[in-house]
Amino acid sequence: MKCVFSGVKPTGIITLGNYLGAIKRFVDIQDQAEENFYSVVDLHALTVAQDPKEMYENTLNIAAVYLAVGLDPRKATLFVQSHVPAHAEASWMLTCLSRMGELNRMTQFKDKGRGSDSAGVGLFTYPVLMAADVLLYQTTHVPVGEDQKQHLELTRDLAERFNRDYGEIFVMPEPLIAEVGARIMGLQNPEKKMSKSDDSDANYITLMDTPKEIEKKIKRAVTDSENAIYFDEENKPGVSNLLSIQSVLTGEDMDRIVQSYEGLGYGALKKNLIEITVDHLTPIQQRYQEIRQSEELTNILRHGAEHAEAVAGETLRKMKDALGLVRL
Repeated sequence: MKCVFSGVKPTGIITLGNYLGAIKRFVDIQDQAEENFYSVVDLHALTVAQDPKEMYENTLNIAAVYLAVGLDPRKATLFVQSHVPAHAEASWMLTCLSRMGELNRMTQFKDKGRGSDSAGVGLFTYPVLMAADVLLYQTTHVPVGEDQKQHLELTRDLAERFNRDYGEIFVMPEPLIAEVGARIMGLQNPEKKMSKSDDSDANYITLMDTPKEIEKKIKRAVTDSENAIYFDEENKPGVSNLLSIQSVLTGEDMDRIVQSYEGLGYGALKKNLIEITVDHLTPIQQRYQEIRQSEELTNILRHGAEHAEAVAGETLRKMKDALGLVRL
């Protein structure tokens, strides 16, 4: 992999699903690419109303999480999206190449905005900003969940259209989707993706939950009446979800995990998963507390923005020249 890009919105707490489905993978692959760019995509968060004070704090919180989980600023460029103006400029140029029909088909807009006259325009166009995020760094690979594949397909369509009409500027990014753990489901509703927007906080574990909270939530996790442990997402979604969480946290093969529970019941599965989850999250929480209020965090973001601006700025200049925009 030549270049990897991804980002996380600063819209509140990070769930275990966010971590296992995306952020942990950033760490796992940071040694495999020549360059890594990971952004706190604060401009994306503006598609819905945000409390300014919370927005400010959440942006720094996500940046601190990046470092706490193990992203190394010597291997990955960490920065805040709005610190690199090229993202907004490139987004407008790509918006002018985008088609209404393409954006109308975006599943997340259908779910959140269609049919509402009060829906913000940003909710409709933000997939184009996402495309700009990726294309500015000549990204070759993007770690995404299944629910983001459609947006990456739009990114590829826009890159192909720009290259065809204005010259070869962009490389074509490829998705990186994990076989296990790409879509962690809710503990109370394993039919739906784990989400912090759920009505009940029992449905998700956050990265900062205490051991007692983790224990309580996993003990209450939905299983089924069979009391047999094997992986079957269709017929045993709750049990399969718990097994997936264990597999991603430990890096163990799913078949080996299932074998280890032979003859045991759901109590053993939950007890073991509680210990694994607490042991995994505790050092992350400790590192987070160390770095959150430190000058190290702001220095890393400042240096990251400088490098990101240099790389993105080069692509932006090529886009402007290709479109015939005058640069002085």
